[in-house]
Amino acid sequence: MPTASHRLARARALESLVRDIAREEILPRHLKSARNRKSDGSLFTEADVESQRRFTEELPSLLPGPVLGEEMTPEEQARLWSDGKRGLWCIDPIDGTTNFANGIPFFAVSIAYLVDHEPRFGVVYNPVTDESFYAARGAGAFLNGAALPLRPAATSLQDAVAGVDFKRISHHLGDELAVRPPYYSQRNFGSSALEWCFVAAGRLDVYLHGGQMLWDYAAGRLILAEAGGEAAALDGGSLMAGPAVKRGVVAAATPALFAEWRAWLNAHS
Repeated sequence: MPTASHRLARARALESLVRDIAREEILPRHLKSARNRKSDGSLFTEADVESQRRFTEELPSLLPGPVLGEEMTPEEQARLWSDGKRGLWCIDPIDGTTNFANGIPFFAVSIAYLVDHEPRFGVVYNPVTDESFYAARGAGAFLNGAALPLRPAATSLQDAVAGVDFKRISHHLGDELAVRPPYYSQRNFGSSALEWCFVAAGRLDVYLHGGQMLWDYAAGRLILAEAGGEAAALDGGSLMAGPAVKRGVVAAATPALFAEWRAWLNAHS
């Protein structure tokens, strides 16, 4: 089995490749790429397509396995998920496409390498801020080389800053959170991958999102776990159920905070 230092070296090699492709394919198209719509109504741009093409070509040179990307048909995604148990790249070339297309500098590349459908390596990189979050299983999580978390989390839910996406949770739960919030303050940034990393870094203490796909959280979930945080599907199911399953997610920077946050959500859902 590779040592922790060897796994971390692989994560850094992945981080280097992600930085290079983001700077070559994404940043030059920022504020220049026209919006397009997929059949499900979601946005994509030329930068999404071209960066996914580069990642599909170059990632297997780091570790063997097919590349499953957001900008693929559901049929392609299902086939690659089934075929890639021994090694699979899961990528979102631009997480936060609406932010990217509107010139809001809060979006990221999210890349994870999975074995037995569990993340082993992950990188989330915002090319505008040049912030790179990365992790290897059993070797820790980092932001530009600094170990995560960057600051201690809140010790109680009432003092926590929460990341909550209101538009994807039930009206009842949304009303409960809006009228009687159990936390100190709430934020939503429009990039799921970066929000996971903000919990890992201690910038957010707890997190709730009502509907994420595999590529939204595959890397961020590993980064959070390696930083000492905890996460689960909101309905109690498996987060790693495959690319066709949209999951509500709940997470926190520490196990104790996660238990308090999950208990409040269970009591008010």
